[in-house]
Amino acid sequence: MQKYDVIIIGAGAAGLMCAITASQRGRRVLILDHANKMGKKILLSGGGRCNFTNRFTTDKNYLSANTHFCKSALKRYTALDFENLVLTHQVSYHEKTLGQLFCDRSSKDIMQMFKSMLDLYDITVKLKAKVDIEYQNMQIVVKTSEESYQPESLVVATGGLSFPTMGASPFGYKIAEQFDIPVTPVRAALVPFTLHKEQLDHFAKLSGIAVPVVVTAESGQSFTEAMLFTHRGLSGPAILQISSYWKPGENIIINWLPKLNALEYLMEAAENHPNKSLKSLLSDLLPDRFVQIMCEYYCESKLMKQYTPKEVQGLASLLQSFIIRPNGTEGYRTAEVTLGGVDTNEVSSKTFESKKIAGLYFIGEVLDVTGQLGGFNFQWAWSSGYCCGLYV
Repeated sequence: MQKYDVIIIGAGAAGLMCAITASQRGRRVLILDHANKMGKKILLSGGGRCNFTNRFTTDKNYLSANTHFCKSALKRYTALDFENLVLTHQVSYHEKTLGQLFCDRSSKDIMQMFKSMLDLYDITVKLKAKVDIEYQNMQIVVKTSEESYQPESLVVATGGLSFPTMGASPFGYKIAEQFDIPVTPVRAALVPFTLHKEQLDHFAKLSGIAVPVVVTAESGQSFTEAMLFTHRGLSGPAILQISSYWKPGENIIINWLPKLNALEYLMEAAENHPNKSLKSLLSDLLPDRFVQIMCEYYCESKLMKQYTPKEVQGLASLLQSFIIRPNGTEGYRTAEVTLGGVDTNEVSSKTFESKKIAGLYFIGEVLDVTGQLGGFNFQWAWSSGYCCGLYV
């Protein structure tokens, strides 16, 4: 039986960060992963350029049943800490928008950075590994088809359920349940919406068009970003963001004119441009095809002088409080992350060790901590992986 101090299940962002941090302390580390390649999500992210962190990261950018859990790790390993690591390894990058940092060339640069550190600290990585976990005489035993191990520490960094085509699985949740550690309900997050047939029939004609909007959930959470019409429904940053706060059966509210007071704008237009049609007026602000659909299905286009004050109020409400009840989401197939996960009340926010089973740790997306869009989920992986690596 080979001896490793630490075994990490999962060769993704959190697992790699934990492995390197632990190895820097002199711990002998083995990483096991059922995939055929390390860091698949790192390589895919950001359109192949990896939005590896966000300069404006705070605990307010995360959802969890235990809202305080993420604070400690985010303070102990910050976005600036990871940015400095990237600088040290001479990875060129840029800030795209809203604090989001992307590689200049390719996400492969981030993976090369990790591979160089794996080599430097002589960390063993075994891919295509089928893993079983047993608990014998208060000792965790990790079994593969080739070998059995009894590590001092087992770190579960298996991620969530998003992108099943890349090998995502519920294995981490099953490990938690095996040790009677609760798992909060999981669902797809940062994911496009599908629409009911009537609205889909209308909006699918706009597939490929993006408009800046404010989108608000029934909880009151809102985001001001671009929304994209697709042939299945709605996507784009604004929709991905709000999907994490939406629950099935709820509405979302769209403000199509986020930079204007629609009522004032329409009243002024009715006074100063009475012979201008609503369609013409809106085409000055919004894409022509979108205006065509709105006027065809949701409001009659007349000359501005023909609208009563009450009708103008109705138009303003339509433009700034447009109600959509999504049919659902596209699910884990296109979701960027998984909402929910291993109950953080059962895990130390300092060490990430299970409060119930000594030597068992959970980090990254497998936990019930979900970041907003924009590099926050990677920062959670780096922060939780680093902090756990200090103690395993």
